[in-house]
Amino acid sequence: MSNSTTSTPQTKICVYCGSSAGKSPKHLEAARGLGRAMAKRNIGLVYGGGTVGLMGEVAKTIVSINGPDAVHGIIPEALVKWERDDTYGVKEDANGYHVPEKTVYGRTTVVKDMHTRKRMMAQEVLEGGPGSGFIALSGGFGTMEELLETATWNQLGIHSRGVCVLNIDGFYDGLMEWIRKAVEEQFLKPGNAGIIVTATDVEGAIDALRNYKVSDARKMLR
Repeated sequence: MSNSTTSTPQTKICVYCGSSAGKSPKHLEAARGLGRAMAKRNIGLVYGGGTVGLMGEVAKTIVSINGPDAVHGIIPEALVKWERDDTYGVKEDANGYHVPEKTVYGRTTVVKDMHTRKRMMAQEVLEGGPGSGFIALSGGFGTMEELLETATWNQLGIHSRGVCVLNIDGFYDGLMEWIRKAVEEQFLKPGNAGIIVTATDVEGAIDALRNYKVSDARKMLR
């Protein structure tokens, strides 16, 4: 009989969010709160690799509590100079890119393009332990694009991880109304309306992923 045991993979959450802080301080507070809650539960962060706005706050918060190995930022080479705050210094990686200081923002991987970034971020989540999934904080076009693509992958059966929006101060009310309208107009099956779940606080968002129920109305491409 073997004495070896198989350890459960660490829970990984991919956080989509803005590279801006937003107008209301509630958005930054939510980013920091999510970071603290994830660190408390020893959940690893996968994110877009930026060090400014909400992106930087989530990463910096987790690293300050659980260290740099708790965070993995993945950023396309074209965005390195745009989504980086040099306040804490930068280091040159093996490929000559000037990436953020690991001790402040965690490990950074520079990739060729956006498609590679999204694929790698998703893959880490799919390989994560129970409760792994995707959370969207407030953000702009990029955040919404990543959120909806992830939801679409769920709808098509490419993955079965939870997708949650952290709806701060009603930021995502319009999106949820659009989903209801899409169901009403029969562009979306009622069973798939719940692919994107909502929470209004950070603990609720993390719990929503752990308790996520996969829709039985999905199209299974796999």
